[in-house]
Amino acid sequence: MRYLLKGGDVVGRQVIKKDILIDHGVIEAIDNDIEDDDATIIDCEGYTIAPGFIDMHVHLREPGYEHKETIKTGTQAAARGGFTTICPMPNTNPVMDSFEKLHAFMKKVETDAVVNVLPFAAITKELKENQELVDMKALKKMVAGFSNDGLGLQKASLMYHAMQRANEIEALISAHCEDESLLFGGYVHRGIKSQQNEWESMTALPESIQVARDVLISEETDARYHVCHISTKESIRIVRDAKKRGLKVTSEVTPHHILLVNHDVENENFKMNPPLRNVDDKYALIQALLDGTIDCIATDHAPHAESEKKRGMKEAPFGVVGLETAFPLIYTNLVRTNMATLTQAIQWFSINPAKILNVDLGYIVKNRQADLTILDLNRKQRINKNVFYSKGKNTPFDGWEAYGFPVMTFVRGKVVYHDETFNRY
Repeated sequence: MRYLLKGGDVVGRQVIKKDILIDHGVIEAIDNDIEDDDATIIDCEGYTIAPGFIDMHVHLREPGYEHKETIKTGTQAAARGGFTTICPMPNTNPVMDSFEKLHAFMKKVETDAVVNVLPFAAITKELKENQELVDMKALKKMVAGFSNDGLGLQKASLMYHAMQRANEIEALISAHCEDESLLFGGYVHRGIKSQQNEWESMTALPESIQVARDVLISEETDARYHVCHISTKESIRIVRDAKKRGLKVTSEVTPHHILLVNHDVENENFKMNPPLRNVDDKYALIQALLDGTIDCIATDHAPHAESEKKRGMKEAPFGVVGLETAFPLIYTNLVRTNMATLTQAIQWFSINPAKILNVDLGYIVKNRQADLTILDLNRKQRINKNVFYSKGKNTPFDGWEAYGFPVMTFVRGKVVYHDETFNRY
């Protein structure tokens, strides 16, 4: 199929009005006033064309938890959110910890997924600390990297051996940082709201102590180390120092940690791990995103069944969904408020995650795979969880108004999402 995208504002390191010709999944030309009688013409005047977004941290739940999400529904939600590549975490049932399990998963991806799927494998067998490391060498070409997401590695020696092995094969370690000995049963961040509601709470220490430990291990082993869903000012301070010293350390932040704080917690749809932090943490995260300490936005898309989320604050599972709302929320609250530029947002959503993952994506370039999203930056829309493609409706942003929703998403030159309001062809 040939498509000619006419007159859109094309975003890379700058924004330039161009035509884009797509043929057989590849960008054939980027120029002014392209003519092609054989192509389906899409009028993009007044719309923005961005490189497809890349989410380094999602949960598709399949296999094992299909009542929460599936490969099909999760990737459809990704396409609706403008994401063309996603990296699901391995805490499924069974755990993604062997060639056979990953192979079976990717066979299902081939039939059910509408976007590119690059999974993480577990660091240890069954995500357990008393088990051996997975065969990283055998799995490296199949995966984005290795992570025990959902669980912090409690033994420093285990993380040391994992990073040592990862460095030998030039693989990425992506870490959920949480020292369980410092949780004290907490499931929200400590503050006035937790005291008022008598919710068991935690401080920033469980995260920041493991970030500090892991950065030192990364320095010792020279490993590539990525901090998942960073959330505290102390963690930021440690990562900023690591980058100044030239370590191979990167990090991600979620929209919910950028936009919400612990005082905003109203119900179980505000419960996630790490929890929403203090106001000073929020602004430290924003500053770190703006100055490059934090490299990218990741959603930590974590769908749950409504019945599970209604178990009460203590018993409800951690996690919120985010694939369908991430870009509009960041665009509306950081770009439209002039805290950031559109090109910065594209660095966070496309360019930087591609660099961290070492994949040939993230830019709109001639002869490259046509993974694109067309954005409507001018129309205001209310977030409505009831129309999500995801099975998960557990969002704290239901009812928020935002700009910048995708209206069309291409993966390898194929239209995988089309908003009914976009009728330009």
